[in-house]
Amino acid sequence: MIILTSFQIPFEPIILGYKTNPHLILEYLAFFIGYRYYVFLRKKSTDAITSNNRLSIIAGAIFGALIGSRLVGFLEQPILKMTIERFVYLLNVKTIMGGLFGGLLGVELIKWIIGEKESSGDLFTLPIILGIFIGRIGCFLTGINEFTYGSETSFFMGMDLGDGVNRHPTSLYELFFLAALFFFLKKLQEKKGLEKGHLFQLFMLAYFGFRFLIEFIKPNIFFTLGLSSIQWLCVICYIYYWKTILKYIVPK
Repeated sequence: MIILTSFQIPFEPIILGYKTNPHLILEYLAFFIGYRYYVFLRKKSTDAITSNNRLSIIAGAIFGALIGSRLVGFLEQPILKMTIERFVYLLNVKTIMGGLFGGLLGVELIKWIIGEKESSGDLFTLPIILGIFIGRIGCFLTGINEFTYGSETSFFMGMDLGDGVNRHPTSLYELFFLAALFFFLKKLQEKKGLEKGHLFQLFMLAYFGFRFLIEFIKPNIFFTLGLSSIQWLCVICYIYYWKTILKYIVPK
């Protein structure tokens, strides 16, 4: 039995007598639905990559994402004094930005090891966006219990996310952005005018560009030369894809 009294953020409904964590539930749901959507798209397309190589690429993406998400999560909250409690906490800290870039590096490493030359990212692009979208719903419902909320604001979209302060609902902004990006890239893909691999690269540039900007309205504490660790990762991503930027973004 699900008990809902009044909807408020953080949203923690009572199910079978237990308080639930919608963020955790939606996070697992994001992985499941994202993967099923990927399987659906692969069946409808002609994949030039063999099944064995594709599985190796997925494994590389998973391990790269696991390492990258934890590493960047740690860099978001660097500390000098380490305690056991702090160490356990940091083991559970993760960020999608580190996961995406770590996954990218993991894929490139695996492809180099197995000698795979075909571009592999396009087939993952839309499922990744869908997965992030579902996960961000959980972040929004979690409010201040998850460090995805924005700074205090008087903007008309400001919301009380659980601490009595009107804040930028940055997760909600991201949901709007991801929905628009999904349909834009889907239409772009249907035109069949992109080179292989460029759909994924355009997604990375768009999403990392959005996250670079949204960091300015988040209550970050740790900065290097005026930028957060997430923003420096965005800069690295743009340097990594400089050829794509010159091809599609910089006016000729």
